[in-house]
Amino acid sequence: MEIDLHGVFAPATTPFDPVTGEPDLVSLRANVRAWMESPLAGVVLFGSTGEGPLLDEDERARLTAGVRGVLGGRLLLAGTGAESTRATLRMTRAVAAEGADAVLVQPPGYYMPMLTPEALRDHYLAVAEGSPVPVILYQVPPRFSGPELPAGLVGELAKHPNIVGIKDSHGDLRTLGALVEACGRRCQVLAGSGAILYAALEMGAVGGILGVSLLAPAECAEIVTAFREGRLGDAGRLQERITPLHRSVVAELSVPGVKAALEMLGLRGGPLRAPLKPLRAKDVERVRDALRAAGLTAAALA
Repeated sequence: MEIDLHGVFAPATTPFDPVTGEPDLVSLRANVRAWMESPLAGVVLFGSTGEGPLLDEDERARLTAGVRGVLGGRLLLAGTGAESTRATLRMTRAVAAEGADAVLVQPPGYYMPMLTPEALRDHYLAVAEGSPVPVILYQVPPRFSGPELPAGLVGELAKHPNIVGIKDSHGDLRTLGALVEACGRRCQVLAGSGAILYAALEMGAVGGILGVSLLAPAECAEIVTAFREGRLGDAGRLQERITPLHRSVVAELSVPGVKAALEMLGLRGGPLRAPLKPLRAKDVERVRDALRAAGLTAAALA
């Protein structure tokens, strides 16, 4: 199956009702509408930033259906990675039935010593064979548990016609470059770090799935546009602007920092799902300072 992944995708956070703790679809749809005011390629649901591992299967299906209705023709990617091949396939089929255009699948991690390249190969090939939509591999952020997907394995998996891309969240250009080389023209590489988007494009990545794009969607999208049009100076200046924001909020403070920043920008951040805790009071001012330094205000997303 063919799908064009060029551009920047926003990995949506999942708002939760502060009283019931249930996913707040109304707030999520409002956020997506705001992000789509910028020329993003689409959104990703249930990734690391979206607290995907903490969501139930039925919640993922319901939220996929709810977001599909506000995206128009833009792409909807949904995270479906689970500890078993069986569960991954079940969630993949469920979100596909509700309108997901492709799925983002991180490797299982609990039995990591036994997850050899052969085991991972068989897992991903079974998912690719059984998925009704294209599959994007997800190289999980190094600070989280999970096995590596070696470039050689990714290159082998990219030969399957239903494996169309990989998101690499290492933030390391050497690793990303090896993936670009291994994939060739068979598989599209997406950067997972907002600090290296410009450099990733230079190396052959087609775009990114970037937490910082939730806070600066227009700026992130414009980096890709300017790069494609040969306006490298413009792209470089925007990269310099968003890199500190990525490092201060997304990389260092993770989901609590991103949700706090969304609230400051007039969007719906809301509480986190237990056992995650909200941003510590001492870090709130760090987020505010990072947004100010990037020139972002609530009006920036209006």
